[in-house]
Amino acid sequence: MIFKSFRMGIVIRISFLTATIFMVTYLVLDTQYYVSQFILSIIIVIQVIMLAKYLERTNVLLTRFLEAIKYSDFTGAFRNHEMGAGFGDLNKAFSRVIDKFKDERSKKEESIRYLETVVQHIGIGLMCFNAKGEVVLLNTAAKRLFQVATIRNIDSLKSISEKLFEVVKKMKGGSRSLARVSVNKETLQLAIYATDFKMRSKAYKLVSFQNIHTELEEKEMEAWQNLTQVLAHEIMNSITPIASLSATVHMLLDQNATTKDENYEINGETIQDVKDALNTISKRSQGLMRFVNSYRDFTQIPEPDYTIFEVRELLERVANLMRSEASHQHIKLEVTVDPQSLELTADIHLVEQALINLVKNAIRAMEGQQDGVIKLKGSIDEVGKVNISIIDSGPGVKKSVSEKIFIPFYTMGSKKEGKGSGIGLSLSRQIMRLHGGTLTLDSELGEGSEFKLRF
Repeated sequence: MIFKSFRMGIVIRISFLTATIFMVTYLVLDTQYYVSQFILSIIIVIQVIMLAKYLERTNVLLTRFLEAIKYSDFTGAFRNHEMGAGFGDLNKAFSRVIDKFKDERSKKEESIRYLETVVQHIGIGLMCFNAKGEVVLLNTAAKRLFQVATIRNIDSLKSISEKLFEVVKKMKGGSRSLARVSVNKETLQLAIYATDFKMRSKAYKLVSFQNIHTELEEKEMEAWQNLTQVLAHEIMNSITPIASLSATVHMLLDQNATTKDENYEINGETIQDVKDALNTISKRSQGLMRFVNSYRDFTQIPEPDYTIFEVRELLERVANLMRSEASHQHIKLEVTVDPQSLELTADIHLVEQALINLVKNAIRAMEGQQDGVIKLKGSIDEVGKVNISIIDSGPGVKKSVSEKIFIPFYTMGSKKEGKGSGIGLSLSRQIMRLHGGTLTLDSELGEGSEFKLRF
């Protein structure tokens, strides 16, 4: 029987059931029609069963719907099957929800495929493993890098490189490391980064590997070329006059020395010329020795001894140390710290040396300039890191020079008495690297310079 409405179907069935019950009650109480009583009792049982089945269709639909969601089976359809308008509305609602789930799953699958494509085609090696060391992701770049088809557990890294295994095993989330390893007789200089994350309450670690061997070799060659040029320039500046004066002394002795009774006689003028030449040779030799010693100092910076100190106290101390030298050049030193209570964890002696080098450099840059100002500024940047800046009102630096200014022994212009050796800025940057920070220069011609120490 087809009903136009689920509610009407329920009402009619209950009405028929009620009427049948009344009829059976009447026959039992007032008549002796036992056959009729029996038949009507059977009809009552059938009506109850049919009513229960009719009502259970809703539960069946709901169960199908929930199981479809549970098992992500969105292939089925919810149709009316002559169940009435009420069931038709329910079927339509279920179908709309299922279609929405299908659409969302399709978008999710497309995003996953996109990410998988990116991960597999990116040029950086990626490896992801769980707390048990089981590798759940190894992209194409990593397979190519380690020359393997697959890695099921990080213990397999031992067969590639014992050193690489130890580095990866000990790395914590957010850390980075450099490792020089050999894979099938090929040297790899790996920059390794690690990050931790959780997925479905399980801990995972994602590690990236980038071979920077070629880039390092190029930078190393460039650094050696720059250093060699500077060293050659400094050494030749000392060796050339020494060689020239040695030849001059040799010539003076050959031309003016006379033999008498197996002894040499030299006039007073020649002796004075020889003394002057030897004195100059001695000074140039001492200058060359100082240059070599400064190179040795550059390579022997001690490891930082970290303490907590107030930035204002440090800057005031540096300003007091340099105030006398600055005043001779009519340069004013200013100290500003924001916030006033700003503190820094670092080696106060090494940082002080770096700041002294930078202030000295600023004073030399403003030589001959009237009413110069050097600001020593302490602050916190937008990410909460401590910055110390040395800002001068000098002539500024050309961009071509600013790229070379941190090269050891590089100096601008000709050397005069009291000029630097070209080691101060290099030492200062090396000190900042030992602290895990940076030293940068921001300068424009005619607008002064700012050296910034970022910790």
